[in-house]
Amino acid sequence: MQPISKDHSRIRGAHLVLLVVLAAVVLLYPLLTAKFPVYQRLGALVLLYAIGASAWNIVGGYAGQVSIGHAVFFGVGAYSAVLAYHHLGLPPIAGVPLGVLVSVLIAAIIGVPTVRLAGHYFSMATIAVAELTRVMTTTSDFLGGAQGLTGPTVPRSVLDLSFTSSLPYYYIFLAVLAGVLWLTWRMETSRMGFYLRAIKDNERAARSLGVMAGRYKLYAFMLSAALTSLAGGLYLTMFGFIDPDSGLGILISVKMLIMAALGGAGLLFGPLIGAAILVPLEEISNSVLGGRGAGLTFVVYGAIIMIIARFLPAGLLGLLTRLFKKSAAPGDRDAA
Repeated sequence: MQPISKDHSRIRGAHLVLLVVLAAVVLLYPLLTAKFPVYQRLGALVLLYAIGASAWNIVGGYAGQVSIGHAVFFGVGAYSAVLAYHHLGLPPIAGVPLGVLVSVLIAAIIGVPTVRLAGHYFSMATIAVAELTRVMTTTSDFLGGAQGLTGPTVPRSVLDLSFTSSLPYYYIFLAVLAGVLWLTWRMETSRMGFYLRAIKDNERAARSLGVMAGRYKLYAFMLSAALTSLAGGLYLTMFGFIDPDSGLGILISVKMLIMAALGGAGLLFGPLIGAAILVPLEEISNSVLGGRGAGLTFVVYGAIIMIIARFLPAGLLGLLTRLFKKSAAPGDRDAA
């Protein structure tokens, strides 16, 4: 038993080092990019998409339910924020709680029949719901139709969260991401986290041991929907505009999936690592190719999915953990 305990302690030590390094990079980043506004905006985007990917990770990474329709909840959050301003004259952030509530209700309604599905059937069901929502939004005058809706053109107060610099958004998104990661960590170390991992590994065996798989998958789906809606509301406060494609397009869901899978689905910091890689890659390709790279985006995402499925099924963090175990194994055997 000694080698196993040593191996676990070393892995925990490696995770602690990774946490310290990530915290140092995130906290020092604004200081290092103080003279480069474009990089501050890039950092804010990484944190924003990391929030969405971390929310998807709850149901897709821990519960093993691969949703490709999470754009529904992202769009609900963004539209709720802009509707609060457009129809009621309130700050967009005032609509975020409503978006979270509506997203949870939608997740409960569509989750009851869909969480019973497994594998690609669940994914297909979520895609269908997302596309139906996008089409309905396109034809709704109340939601701005295909033209979309715009938030405050000029900041009326600090509550509008309309800043000329990206630095305030960076710190706001960082605080929200810290809260999402803390909540995910609490879930991961709780009974719900253990149940979700058991369901993901072998749902039939988990059920035979008394785990109510359907209930806990639904809980994960609803929690993930709430946090994804929060990310959508924050997106609206930063960009000030939303339309069916930018809020409900399938690429929103695909980005969340790829970020979580690239960094390590089912791992706490996996989505953040994935976002730190994918967001700069996307921004660079957009700046180089401009509008000509719209179709290429699908090709790049498809290639990333194939690489992950073939070479990195556990993501980059999973790969690093496996390599660390291999490097630590000879020393453990000698000590034994």
